[in-house]
Amino acid sequence: MLSTMEETTYSIASSSYPTKKAIIKLLTIHLFLFLSLHVSDVGAQKQASSSSLELESCDGVFISYTLVSRQKEYPHVKNASKQAWAFKAEATLTNVGDEEVQGWKMFVGFQHREILVSADGAILIDAGDFPAEVGNGTTMVGSTVADLKTAIGTAGDLNQMSAKIDIVGTQFGLGVGATPMPKTITLQNDGFKCPAPTRKASRMFACCRKDPKVKAKPVTKTKYPPRRSGDLTIEYDVLQAFQNNYYVQVTIENKHPLGRLDHWNLTWEWPKGEFIYSLKGAYARRKDPSDCLYGSAGKFYGDMDFSQVATCQKKPIISDLPAERSEDEKVGKLPWCCRNGTVLPPLMDKNKAKSMFQMQVFKMPPDTDNRTAITPPMKWNIDGVINPHYQCGAPVRVDPSVFPDPSGLSAISTAVATWQIVCNITKPKPQQNRCCVSFSAFYNESAIPCNTCACGCTDTRKCNSQASPLLLPPEALLVPFANRTVKARAWAKLKHLHVPSRLPCADNCPVSINWHVNSDHKEGWTARITIFNWEDYSFDDWFTAIQLTKTFDDFEDVYSFNGTRIPGLKTIFLEGLKGLNYLAGETNGTYAKDPRVPGKQQSVLSFTKKHVKHFDITKDGFPSKVYFNGMECSLPPIRPHKSSGHKSSISVIALILTAFLTLLLI
Repeated sequence: MLSTMEETTYSIASSSYPTKKAIIKLLTIHLFLFLSLHVSDVGAQKQASSSSLELESCDGVFISYTLVSRQKEYPHVKNASKQAWAFKAEATLTNVGDEEVQGWKMFVGFQHREILVSADGAILIDAGDFPAEVGNGTTMVGSTVADLKTAIGTAGDLNQMSAKIDIVGTQFGLGVGATPMPKTITLQNDGFKCPAPTRKASRMFACCRKDPKVKAKPVTKTKYPPRRSGDLTIEYDVLQAFQNNYYVQVTIENKHPLGRLDHWNLTWEWPKGEFIYSLKGAYARRKDPSDCLYGSAGKFYGDMDFSQVATCQKKPIISDLPAERSEDEKVGKLPWCCRNGTVLPPLMDKNKAKSMFQMQVFKMPPDTDNRTAITPPMKWNIDGVINPHYQCGAPVRVDPSVFPDPSGLSAISTAVATWQIVCNITKPKPQQNRCCVSFSAFYNESAIPCNTCACGCTDTRKCNSQASPLLLPPEALLVPFANRTVKARAWAKLKHLHVPSRLPCADNCPVSINWHVNSDHKEGWTARITIFNWEDYSFDDWFTAIQLTKTFDDFEDVYSFNGTRIPGLKTIFLEGLKGLNYLAGETNGTYAKDPRVPGKQQSVLSFTKKHVKHFDITKDGFPSKVYFNGMECSLPPIRPHKSSGHKSSISVIALILTAFLTLLLI
């Protein structure tokens, strides 16, 4: 006699062409038994039965999120919104449709300032390494199970059809009896449409189906998750693999029109005690063999001469070589290397939008037992001098990179393995900028200087870091902050402005930009931009970008700079002409007692008024964002205002007509 389950399985298996209903019935029985083996209590068995019914009514990808447990963390505080809670959760995806889902992507809309400590079974593609702040939600891709196969192609094997993510983290707020859940969960793969998830107590779920209105994009079949787009991508290509070491090529590529790096430093963390034996195209900032000699590497590689090792640091700092080393036979001779750490936007020079270096990495047990056992570095970070701040995600295994065959024949060679790291530009936090903007206008005698502590303040004992900056006469913007006090006090006295007893602190920015509205007439208006360099070093191939959300279409021309429109960002990209693409550093004055003189570049921009109705120069004549070398600069919160007697936008014809009428009256 066959049991009920055996009878059902036999009857389905014996059919030559099983129906979709029969396949789902078999799947739900398998899932019920799978969950029953792992759960002992009656409540969980009821949940498993409920899950089976939900699965049976789905004909796409079934996704779910379950809050498993929640426990109060130390310190215990009275303010409920600041109380931290440790939580465990489980997210699942199960393909019960008839099409395989390659490279699944699931978004979990966290909303309680969650910090994820781990997510077994997945990689976060839009957040940094753990612990990762995901309070605005995060997108996950599979690490162990990247694709969701069908029941038809696997005979109902849940291990190949489904993926499970065990989440551990911290969340904030809500009381003891609350059940904090995400705002939403959804499948982000192209062509799928998910309804609003259904919530039952500590569980939420949804059935995502193929959208018949969406035409499927042609997708190249890949073994691993597809490559992702980002502001900056890093590829970790293993070129050769041996038992205890491997050769790898690291390629940094800038893909953002305003992204940039100068004197870049690249850091990561070795997860298993690896170390860099040699480098080509770059160098390590610290070469200290003691970390190897007195560590596990010294014991395992007893006969190695560690004095020749490039770096033994667990968290090495790697920098690009200067240009004069590009033809060096030992460390140079690589494409896109040796540019002193400069990576330009592709808009300026596509060839200079990349940087590359190679290294030989020695592994540690247990990876030395298998030449293909390679673990990439984790916790990647890259920064420059005055550049955007990039947040890098975890390495994701992708299909191996393809290179032209070194023999010169029309063949290709592939990497042994490839990981991709995606880094995206983040908005600078208050008082953490590296450049700032001051505003002035022809209709107001005072200039609005850069914000107080725009680029941070270290010593506030003698100044007020919270006070608004004092208005200045425009010529004072040419003087270093330390020499402005007398001018600022005199100007305040002349204009009857309030001066606090404790003066505001400096902006402390190495680069400042003045935007001056130069003129306003009926047909158009002009502005003057001046860039000041307060550092001792200079900037080669500098650029600035001005975002004008309302008047972008009216941009007419720029003089003494190169100007390029970026329509998607409503931004005007400005760079120096040949011979003017060098922003000098600060120099001494003519005499010893004179203040130091900043490096300076200046140009005028002209605009029409064809596309703006009810144009107001006090609002529409100022940018919404300003960038220098890719870094977003701090803007003043206010704009210069008109005096009561000022009149603008008076055309020449109006003036002639007024004069003519006056003569008639006389």
